[in-house]
Amino acid sequence: MRRYKIASLIMIIHGGFMEIGGVFCFIPAMIFGTDKFDIGQYFSFKLPYFQDNLNMMIIMGAIYGVIRVVGAIGLLRNKMWGLMLSVINCIITMALMMFLLPAGIMDGVLAGSALILILTQYYGSKEIVSNSNA
Repeated sequence: MRRYKIASLIMIIHGGFMEIGGVFCFIPAMIFGTDKFDIGQYFSFKLPYFQDNLNMMIIMGAIYGVIRVVGAIGLLRNKMWGLMLSVINCIITMALMMFLLPAGIMDGVLAGSALILILTQYYGSKEIVSNSNA
């Protein structure tokens, strides 16, 4: 159970600070206008499509952040839906992290460590094939 709690805290930090915090950075851009506050100077992605649509990328990040925090809360409360939502979110983050460089590096570190903690807690010391059948 301890690994679930650590994984939940990592996911709350990941969802809260990285994703939802990005939205708070987006608010001044909307207030002052994007011509005075160039988001592209602070965030840069290797794929031109993502770079050209930073406003939508920040909104999508907020959605991922909220879902990540909801899954982490479910995991903290020892709910199976929280476990599954957290695993799905970590796997999706791991798959998408390479497209979101350089921010994807930190996404991969946080989601990967949470996924490892969740899986090692869930499966524990179970073996794929027991030694007695060999």
